[in-house]
Amino acid sequence: MNIQHFHGVPPLYTNTFLIITNAKHGIIIDAAAEPETYLKALDEAGATLTHILQTHGHFDHVGAVASLKKATGCKVYMDKIDAEGSQLLPLTPDVITDEWPANGELVIDELPFKIYRTPGHTKGGVCLSCYGLLFSGDTLFAGSCGRTDFAGGSMQEMQKSLSLLAELPLHDATTVLPGHGESSTLGQERSTNPYMNGAWY
Repeated sequence: MNIQHFHGVPPLYTNTFLIITNAKHGIIIDAAAEPETYLKALDEAGATLTHILQTHGHFDHVGAVASLKKATGCKVYMDKIDAEGSQLLPLTPDVITDEWPANGELVIDELPFKIYRTPGHTKGGVCLSCYGLLFSGDTLFAGSCGRTDFAGGSMQEMQKSLSLLAELPLHDATTVLPGHGESSTLGQERSTNPYMNGAWY
């Protein structure tokens, strides 16, 4: 798997990832950077953008979605509950081409993605795992978790989502790639992250 990490536009520098499959198809996780950033990288790899997978719909994660969809005709996956057309959740339902599969599995070329519904930061938040990587969006951070005080956030839901992640049948060596900040491992977060250990009070 060929994966590149970019930072989104300032001042939030959201983490965003571009995966190139063996068939030269591009998959973006959280299209937060300038559209040209992805198009240049795709061009250099001789690849075509086919999928955008959004962990949630907050403005700092979705900036390039509409223009990339228009430019490439790619599929856009996100829970439509996060497509409000508001300042906080700017995407509108018509931009989303596909809902997450009901069975929680999405296979793109050789890559099997498992989709875990993890509301708490937003109602439609998901985490995605694929071959030893966990794209945790703004649910799980290194040593922390996403805020729950935005509209659509819920501390109770976040608690459930983090418990779900803690108990996933994924190896401790799984690399956690969050929406902000540094990467980590699932084992590190399971053993030291106070939010995963239920220390909410």
